[in-house]
Amino acid sequence: MAELRGFMPPRSPRGRASIVPPPPWHYSGDVLTIEYRTDPAAVAELLPDPLEPADEDPGAVAVVFADWQSCSDTFEELLDPLRAQYKEAFVVVRCRYRGELWSRCVYIWVDKDFALARGWHQGYPKKLASIWMTRPVRYGRAGPRLEPGGRFGASLAELDRRLVDARFTIEGPSESGGFVNALPMLHHRYFPSIERGAAPSMNELVTMKGYHVEGSPVWGGHATLEFHDSPVAELTRIAPREMIGGYYRSVGMSWDGGTRLDPP
Repeated sequence: MAELRGFMPPRSPRGRASIVPPPPWHYSGDVLTIEYRTDPAAVAELLPDPLEPADEDPGAVAVVFADWQSCSDTFEELLDPLRAQYKEAFVVVRCRYRGELWSRCVYIWVDKDFALARGWHQGYPKKLASIWMTRPVRYGRAGPRLEPGGRFGASLAELDRRLVDARFTIEGPSESGGFVNALPMLHHRYFPSIERGAAPSMNELVTMKGYHVEGSPVWGGHATLEFHDSPVAELTRIAPREMIGGYYRSVGMSWDGGTRLDPP
């Protein structure tokens, strides 16, 4: 009997065919976070039992755009950057579980398959999409500077349909990078059964957070968001009613597993 190897499918004799290598995984990138308030009832619709809405500011939402470079502990991906670089956009709300406050990613898109598979392992509900972000520059005129007045744009499109347009203008330094995505994550790792009508093959509640977390000073400022209708998304249900603000920073972190909580 052949012994196949690999952290995730496809498994192969040497394990090199796996869509993603085993953790730990390391991340470095630039992150644009835009926070706003929407209808609290629309946020509650996204929280399955036994999760409950946050007691304070239950309609608060964060939309996060990130331009990442990532790698495994071998660091070999950094010499083959197609395997290391990707962009993502995700939507975060807050919830309560057993009296504690958590952050929860309710929607997320990435532009590389390895990032998709990595997210499904962690419980992030990732989909493939096209994501673009303005990059800051240090020289020349073909980009904003990280200083007051710097203007940034970001966009998300899935299946050739634009879902989000974002704008951000730096006003000055910020003591905070936002509050919605500032807590340990609470996710469901879910996979349906192969048998019609049977219980899911996997349905577990998990939590996780990174380590070796570090970041640059934060720039804060004015932000706008526009959501668009699509037959494959429901973002307009949580469209902004009131903007809170935007934040830009560079961050780095590592990840090496999470914790299973009681079955939901």
